[in-house]
Amino acid sequence: MYSKFAELQQIQEEQMFLAIREIKKEKLRYGLILTVVVLISYLIFILSALALGLATANTAAVDSWQSKSFVMTKDANGNAGQSLLTTKQVDQLSDDKTATLGITPVNMKIGGKRESAQFVGMNNDEYISKNLQLTKGHLPKAANEVVLADSVDKDIYGMGDKISIGLSDTKYKIVGYAKNATYNTAPVIYGALAQWRVIKGVSDQFQGSVVTSKTSQSVDDKALKTYSYQAFINKLPGYTPQKATFGLMIGFLIVISLIVITIFLYILTVQKLPNLAVLRAQGIPNRFLAQNTLFETFFIMATGIVVGAVLSALTEFGIPDSVPMAFDWGLMGLIAAGLMVTGLLGAIIPIRVISKIDPVSVIGG
Repeated sequence: MYSKFAELQQIQEEQMFLAIREIKKEKLRYGLILTVVVLISYLIFILSALALGLATANTAAVDSWQSKSFVMTKDANGNAGQSLLTTKQVDQLSDDKTATLGITPVNMKIGGKRESAQFVGMNNDEYISKNLQLTKGHLPKAANEVVLADSVDKDIYGMGDKISIGLSDTKYKIVGYAKNATYNTAPVIYGALAQWRVIKGVSDQFQGSVVTSKTSQSVDDKALKTYSYQAFINKLPGYTPQKATFGLMIGFLIVISLIVITIFLYILTVQKLPNLAVLRAQGIPNRFLAQNTLFETFFIMATGIVVGAVLSALTEFGIPDSVPMAFDWGLMGLIAAGLMVTGLLGAIIPIRVISKIDPVSVIGG
């Protein structure tokens, strides 16, 4: 058994040696394939990072709330900014595991600067307020105090500065910054729930936009609807189309990589037919030549993927903070594995060509 293992190991080493020697001999041709693999890998990694960054910018605030269910008006169709819950509805839904939020898109203004944001009104004695992670300052204690997303430009929105929000005439003082505070890609402004009505411009009969809970909720009111965490996320404006678009782009790129690798390897195999025929005439089995092609493909794909990943990591340092980009190395590992499998699948046609080589017809042509 040991001798068979040693023989198998020797064959693998010979195949690897032959593959590397062939790549060194044909530097230009294999260099072109490697360049294409690097570019495709790099583009896929960057697109996946942008997709994840956008998804995070859409959902960071919701994730920080740690809620399992969301109740809002059925007419809002899952858009919390369009939902208006009455005081009676909120009272019926509220308990020690729920939190009432008032959510509305706004413009925040300071001096001549204007920026889109999402105002989230909350009660300080409920769990969402307690779950907020502040990087600086404290929670709002007065009606005219707010906490901004940590991602805002602090040279413009500094601690103690006063800003205008939405339809309210009140000047709101910045008293802190919250981590993971973006909603639907916009920075979040956390303030008092009572101020939500003023900022949105609705009457006192409305108490909030959504009642969230740490547990699943059920409602009897036909005017209301309960959403799970994932259903709520999927209803965020633009979230699902963005996710689908990036997914299709990445899928198409992987298919393109399969086609490109197959074409390149096929052309190289056809050009090598006379040499391969000589090897076959010398008694080298088809299996050895096929495995050699697989080794070449594996080497090219592995090198290209690693270089593409390194370039992607370096790109992160050059991307401005305003561009949402997030790298998940677990996800990148899955993408790398997918690219590797795709590349090896691309070697199937060249291997079939090799398996049908007739030394007599090729050499004696």
